[in-house]
Amino acid sequence: MIRDGSALIEGSTITRVLDRDETRGFADFAGDRLHLPGLTLIPGFVQPHIHLCQTLFRGLADDLELLDWLRLRIYPFEAAHRPPSMYTSALLGIAELVSSGTTTIMDMGSIRHEEEIVRAITESGLRACVGKSLMDLNPASPQMCEPTQEALKSALEQARLWHNSAGGRIHYAVAPRFVLSCSEPLLRDAWAMTREFPGMLFHTHAAENPAELRAVRERCGMGNIEYFEQIGVLRENTCIAHAVWLNDNEFDLMADRKSRVLHCPSSNLKLGSGIAQVPRMLRKRITVSLAADGAPCNNTLNMFEEMRLASLIQKPLHGPSALTAEEVFSIATMGGASALGMEQKIGSIEAGKRADLALLDLGTISHPYRQESPADLYSAIVYSGSPANVHSVMVDGRWLYRNGEFVALDRQKAVEQGREELRRLLSRVTFP
Repeated sequence: MIRDGSALIEGSTITRVLDRDETRGFADFAGDRLHLPGLTLIPGFVQPHIHLCQTLFRGLADDLELLDWLRLRIYPFEAAHRPPSMYTSALLGIAELVSSGTTTIMDMGSIRHEEEIVRAITESGLRACVGKSLMDLNPASPQMCEPTQEALKSALEQARLWHNSAGGRIHYAVAPRFVLSCSEPLLRDAWAMTREFPGMLFHTHAAENPAELRAVRERCGMGNIEYFEQIGVLRENTCIAHAVWLNDNEFDLMADRKSRVLHCPSSNLKLGSGIAQVPRMLRKRITVSLAADGAPCNNTLNMFEEMRLASLIQKPLHGPSALTAEEVFSIATMGGASALGMEQKIGSIEAGKRADLALLDLGTISHPYRQESPADLYSAIVYSGSPANVHSVMVDGRWLYRNGEFVALDRQKAVEQGREELRRLLSRVTFP
């Protein structure tokens, strides 16, 4: 991060990072200058597990256990989406993410209308990995199920359209939902698809909840991660959302295969799923990132809340020095970049990296004194920061949010559209 210094940006790229003295030497710099004393420049947050298709459902699926949450609420809601409601849901989620400092996400869509999510992301300027949710087993919600080959064919067509699209801002990530909704052929063929597209990720949920784990053991005779290893889909490009319930062997498998964990502390707490053993993952050099998951299981998309919780929930278990503010900030930035295989492009402020940046105003009422050391800054951001501290956000050198206002998005219009599309969706939904 930068407090007393500056960054030079040309086009979409950071070309140089200057300290205070070097910045003074650029007094006659001929390009555009932005002089913002008192603000702190940070790399944009990277959230590698989001469900933009669910933003409209915030507050409509509370106080339920995971499998009931899916069956009784989320699947019926997703089945009721039409293109306008999907686009609006995505747009509202993107607005919340950007205004709270997130510049890159990996999103898992629903089984239909993925093109509307991609449209919203393309128009917004956000950086993202996207992919429709693949499900070919769902007896409890047959409307949220596709024949295996039909699901794979549509994912392949989408990957050909959108992988490395929008000037390289958008990548495709094949996204089988989780073991209980996917046959073995679907999982195997979905992972095999990633070999056809450089940089493509395999994005799924696993080992999230005790009831899910019991059902997986009944069906497969082993844990989620052991099953992925058995069928050959546990690899370096495998991204596992949650990973709360891993046995000793599965920790070793994740480390050996260099698979990546997408940690979602608020979601894990709200659904009663548990607390992921993040310190143990880090000791084993497993890549750990941080994300909010979907709006109905959180109920915010706010990385500040995820950072604070990620640290606090470990301290009663492992002591007050577990997951320091600096470690959590790194997980929220470079950890996310590494999970997405983008560590050479984003996640830190360095020459040659993309200008995906956020400016924070830490001089607010919750931060009454000037933070003098890096440790003070990390503490202020992680333990008492909030979206209210986000001043401006850019992706690829383009301002998306500036001085507390969206550059292109009409905030009020988006909210009004959201209300109307939710009303229409609720009139269509059929609950079991």
